[in-house]
Amino acid sequence: MKVKNIQSETAMEQYSESAVSNQFEQCSDKHTSSVALKIAQSCHSEHSSLLNDCSSSVAFGLAARSNGVRMKRASGFTLIEVMVVIVILGVLAALIVPNVMGRSEKAKIDTTQITLKGVAGALDQYKLDNGHFPTMQEGGLDALVNQPATAKNWMPGGYVKGGYPKDSWKNDVQYVIPGADNRAFDLYSFGADGKEGGEGNDADIYYQP
Repeated sequence: MKVKNIQSETAMEQYSESAVSNQFEQCSDKHTSSVALKIAQSCHSEHSSLLNDCSSSVAFGLAARSNGVRMKRASGFTLIEVMVVIVILGVLAALIVPNVMGRSEKAKIDTTQITLKGVAGALDQYKLDNGHFPTMQEGGLDALVNQPATAKNWMPGGYVKGGYPKDSWKNDVQYVIPGADNRAFDLYSFGADGKEGGEGNDADIYYQP
């Protein structure tokens, strides 16, 4: 009986050890599988992230290259537009500047004629006050600004304002007495060049009573 009991206990212990071993292996397999699954998921996640980073880098590079090409094209168009504007401005300058210059000179001629009329009126007033036009001995047109000794009824303050009469080119107005062709006097400007004679804008400008 004792031998049988010992055999029976031994068999039960072996069975228990086998069952425990099987359960341990099953738990170990489950744990291993879980860890393996987590590792696989982590690798997949890292791989996906790496792929996304690579895709983003490639896309950024292509976009930068495309923007560079566009900027170059834009720069080229801008340069062409600048050249076109320069050409247009040159054409406009060639057309407008001569006209503006011509009008400016014409305005100076008109202003000089007005000045001559004003000086002629001052000469007439001088004659009314003093009985004669100022002679060259009295200083000519300077007699309208500074009183000569022979002018007894000279107007206080003078007959013209601003000093000796000048034309639009800041040159002295010319006065000759007696004038040509039986005129009482000649009153004129040398024109743009400031010299006697000339043509166009350089021509002498005479007062016409």
